[in-house]
Amino acid sequence: MASVRLERVYKRFGSDDAVCGVDLEVADGELVVLLGPSGCGKSTILRMIAGLEEISSGSILVDGEPVGPATRDGDLAMLYQSYALYPRMSVRQNIGFGLRMRGLPEHEIAARVEKVAAILGLRDLLEQVPPRISPAERQRVAIGRAIVRQPAVFLLDEPLGNIDAALQAQMRAEIARLHERLATTIIYATHDQVEAMSLASRLVVMDRGVVQQVGTPREVERRPASLLVAGIVGTPMNLLEVTLAARDGRLLLAGDGFELPLPERLAERAGEVGRALILGVRPEHMSEALDRSATIPAHVTALEQRGAELHARCEVAGQPVTALLSPGTAVRAGDAIALSADAAALHVFDKQTGASLAED
Repeated sequence: MASVRLERVYKRFGSDDAVCGVDLEVADGELVVLLGPSGCGKSTILRMIAGLEEISSGSILVDGEPVGPATRDGDLAMLYQSYALYPRMSVRQNIGFGLRMRGLPEHEIAARVEKVAAILGLRDLLEQVPPRISPAERQRVAIGRAIVRQPAVFLLDEPLGNIDAALQAQMRAEIARLHERLATTIIYATHDQVEAMSLASRLVVMDRGVVQQVGTPREVERRPASLLVAGIVGTPMNLLEVTLAARDGRLLLAGDGFELPLPERLAERAGEVGRALILGVRPEHMSEALDRSATIPAHVTALEQRGAELHARCEVAGQPVTALLSPGTAVRAGDAIALSADAAALHVFDKQTGASLAED
């Protein structure tokens, strides 16, 4: 196992910065997920850690030592979305191929392959060839080929992108179990927040080469540092334009046709009255009001039953909003409705910068 530290890491392609001053520390045995859209720099970071991409400036250390040929050859294993197994080699030969190329004795290769096959449930498939096994089994073979090297750090770059949703869920569970069993340091890159939220001990949310926020999945979902992070992590957030107002000694969020008290936890960071803000509320924290005080008037445009949940598509002053209603509600499409928002779950962002008031 090993720790990984990035210090002010930049990667430039011509005049473009693909990675911009990233600082990150991954503890020994931790599973850290880099989450962000395509082109955000997460794959480039993995390639720089692996020594496959030159660093423009800054430094990357694995257990305190700079990355280089030694780490690339022995201490790191990288797994891509395209796992590229050799189709005419057996599962046993595929898993042991890298060890054979490194000149290990055959008896050691055989022992390592058997151990990895037992961990991944591949013993019965060792003599099969990749075209004759399922996509999920092929993915396990690719993981086995990485594990068998006994690296200090696993680098996984969108490893589940080539399999369907049902198999992705299965493989997420297998990767989580594998991490728990091996206690190996894993850095995992994905654009899929479901993967990220279910696997990560810590999330690193990225956009345009910049780290936007680092924290546990729960921390990032509950307290997104910006509108951008709120859009990447968690259920899609309802966003309403508001202005900071004051009345009778209280600070308010004044929207078009409604006013809500500013949460006390944000009062010190509220700034001046008149400040343009964005109110964010996730659908699960917005519901039909039981009374008409501190409510948001809305017009219901559609109702969607999703399992036990009833989602109401609404408009608030022309802005789209989704709320969760009681399945027994009498509300119908076309109705006017009063919505309430859970004060403890409100998010407030600066309209100009997108930064959360909680992080100001």
